[in-house]
Amino acid sequence: MTESSPPRGGSAASKRKDARRNQQTLLDAAAAVFVTSGVDAPVREIAAKAGVGLGTFYRHFPTRADLVIAVYRHQVDTCAEAGPALLANGPTPFAALERWVDHFVDFLVTKHGLAAAMQADGSGFDALHAYFIDRLVPVCTQLLDAAVAAGEIRPDLDAYHLMRGIGNLCIGTDSDPRYDARPLVALLLAGLRRPHRT
Repeated sequence: MTESSPPRGGSAASKRKDARRNQQTLLDAAAAVFVTSGVDAPVREIAAKAGVGLGTFYRHFPTRADLVIAVYRHQVDTCAEAGPALLANGPTPFAALERWVDHFVDFLVTKHGLAAAMQADGSGFDALHAYFIDRLVPVCTQLLDAAVAAGEIRPDLDAYHLMRGIGNLCIGTDSDPRYDARPLVALLLAGLRRPHRT
């Protein structure tokens, strides 16, 4: 009996690892599908993109709200983790800020339709918004502070206001295919630059 215990434990660990991998694959697939088809995209489309069956999908996400919440949190985490990595590896703090803002805009695109999907659960939506603020404002602050310290940008804008401004520029990207917020976001960032002295 004791000799057979380790294989059973190993099998359980392997199943947990497979389950985590399946969930990660589903979250990545759902985020990609949400960009092209919105949060109301058919579950079958998401499962097919992830390469899993519908049974696997529903084991991880019994309801659409469960999926939307998980994708939202996953995207917030991915965006938050990108900031320090970009700052460590970028050529300048401002370049890192620009790259991070690109990630942030991508995230804003994937979250369109969240309010409608979550309308039956106001407290859940509030909790997600708090998670968003708690995770992303400190990262944006770190990037802004580094760019200020490097003398690349003016010190008169805080992270929360910058993120709100970018968010406002992104409104409408899901309903008007002619509208691209990125050039305006780029202008907003350019306005932070310190003028070059001659």
